[in-house]
Amino acid sequence: MTLSRLLTSRYSCRAFLPDEIDEAIIDRLFALGQLTPSWCNTQPWRAYLTRGAVTASFARALSAHAASQPADPDLPLPRGYTGVRDERRREAGHALYAALGIERSDRDARAAQMMRNFTFFGAPHVAVVTTPVELGVYGAVDCGAYVSTLLLAAEELGLGAVPQGAVALHSPFVRSWLSIPDDESVVCAISFGRADPDAPVNTFRTSRVDAGEAVRRVTESRSS
Repeated sequence: MTLSRLLTSRYSCRAFLPDEIDEAIIDRLFALGQLTPSWCNTQPWRAYLTRGAVTASFARALSAHAASQPADPDLPLPRGYTGVRDERRREAGHALYAALGIERSDRDARAAQMMRNFTFFGAPHVAVVTTPVELGVYGAVDCGAYVSTLLLAAEELGLGAVPQGAVALHSPFVRSWLSIPDDESVVCAISFGRADPDAPVNTFRTSRVDAGEAVRRVTESRSS
């Protein structure tokens, strides 16, 4: 499968079948992820991986914690969303709720859907990705590249996957539950498995603006 095909076919899966994935496929997934380029080849990422009953136990514990405790992420949250970034965020949220048949005014249903992040949308596997604290933003950037590679590799292997920043909102709890060392920051999670083909939420797709809106061509040189 070509890169362009992978990029256009991949989506964030939010409903999974319960079947666990063969270890050989999981090994292949993370072997491909390890090919991600990184700053000075530090390969700073670490993935804490669960399957089956352990995933379910983690989901129950994290859901209970998230329902009663405020967010406490390791990495700082965005200071805000303004302009086109806010418009894109809102568009994506409205389209997601539309796919689920949730009205914009139904705050309870929207909150319940948000809480599904903490059950990993029913995925049989979740990988929590961390970065060394000492590497700061550069380690987090490398981990972002690692996550992207894993998402594309999952698509190639016929898996559904979704990156989840929400899991990192409760970093101290996640660290404690998974026995993550204090010198690692929780970046995000990736939940994966086989996509449920009958789930309406899996028909949802985000839009993309034209590349010209992101690329600025510099055509004049400046003297020093």
